[in-house]
Amino acid sequence: MAKAKTVYVCSECGASQPRWAGQCDACRAWNTLREMRAPDGNRRGPVRGPLEPSHALPLSAIDADAAGRLVLPIGELNRLLGGGIVPGSVILLGGEPGIGKSTLVLQAAALLAEVAGPVLYVSGEESAQQLKLRAERLGLDGDRLYVLSETNLDAVLGEIDRLSPGAVVVDSIQTVYVPEVTSTAGSVTQVRESAAKLMRVAKARSLPMILIGHVTKSGDLAGPRVLEHMVDVVLQLEGDRYHSYRLLRSVKNRFGSTNDVGVFEMRGEGMVEIPNPSEVFLAERLAGAPGSCVTVTMEGTRPLLVEVQALVSQVQGQVPPRRMANGIDTNRLLLLVAVLAKRFGMPLGNADVFVNVVGGMHINEPALDLAVALAIVSSGRGAPVADDLVILGEIGLSGELRSVGQIERRLAEAAKFGYKRALVPEGALGRKLETGGLKAIGARTLGEALDAGVGGREERGRAD
Repeated sequence: MAKAKTVYVCSECGASQPRWAGQCDACRAWNTLREMRAPDGNRRGPVRGPLEPSHALPLSAIDADAAGRLVLPIGELNRLLGGGIVPGSVILLGGEPGIGKSTLVLQAAALLAEVAGPVLYVSGEESAQQLKLRAERLGLDGDRLYVLSETNLDAVLGEIDRLSPGAVVVDSIQTVYVPEVTSTAGSVTQVRESAAKLMRVAKARSLPMILIGHVTKSGDLAGPRVLEHMVDVVLQLEGDRYHSYRLLRSVKNRFGSTNDVGVFEMRGEGMVEIPNPSEVFLAERLAGAPGSCVTVTMEGTRPLLVEVQALVSQVQGQVPPRRMANGIDTNRLLLLVAVLAKRFGMPLGNADVFVNVVGGMHINEPALDLAVALAIVSSGRGAPVADDLVILGEIGLSGELRSVGQIERRLAEAAKFGYKRALVPEGALGRKLETGGLKAIGARTLGEALDAGVGGREERGRAD
């Protein structure tokens, strides 16, 4: 018997090569080649029917509204999808284990069944009994929701032909397999071929599909990168499993904006949308507490008010000081501590510095710099930041303040929640800020901002 031929397939891009190497020749990623058995050239692939002839049409003759969107009673999800689910679209939802992907999709599938007709829920990870127990806990009516516990894709496609559903959910794409492909389920080849088959069915039948995908340790979607290019929409469910709030972020969307985020809360009855997350994040803030201040972050095009907390504690003995950050990049915290110590003489060399963003959010944008710096100084001096003050700005290595993007929308959101003053970089005062009466206080340097925010001396400003 002839020895089975093997190839090495890249887990990032799906490219194959005859021998192993440390780096993929196609995408230049390191340590991503996996050994797999090459498909038998004598084996027949899937049988495809004759293709219908296609004809080109003038752009002016194409009706963009020929297929209306399927609107769900979940406002946050509809907004992320650009107004609803487009028939024939393939949506890929990723997230860490236990973050709530299956719960959210099961709720959406039950609601989608009321709009689009029968929905087929293909579960490759849980049994039908497990899904039934979850649906009962969520209080879902399953008269038009059909559950199929199967991993063989041919059996799934056969059930789609028999049932003719209005939508299909596959949980998860890494568990299904194509019998014609010799590699195991979850491999690069299987994931790519399974997604390609499902996508052909979705486009041919104008059948919306939701695929749930696993993620790697780094938080990226598992499987070949080509999977994200094949689908129409990629959504990422983020959040700390020890907090109840979840962010649903649009990473890719062919039918809407990729600059939006939806906020949900995980409760006993399932994922509940939060239409006004700023109010929720600030609901338990303790007024007048040193080391606490409020800033406005942009999640896509959506401004959110969040509380930044800091704690400065002097080190006892010869123990090295610690720098711990929860919700921001630790390297960014180290940079801000260095600027405070070098440029403004803050005695932080023998002090522990802890920073936390309330609510379990993780913020990467530099607009948070000034709020973090003022929270640290406020905690170190024991002087609270004014409760009616919101703080925005990026800090440079020389201690200068730099303006941030979409500052008008940020200040308008702060004014809506009753904030009277905003500490911003002086460069932003040259614009016409529509802030609903909120007073903008400008500062050129971090030193001026510290005097205005913690020291009590206001810099020059103006009321809009």
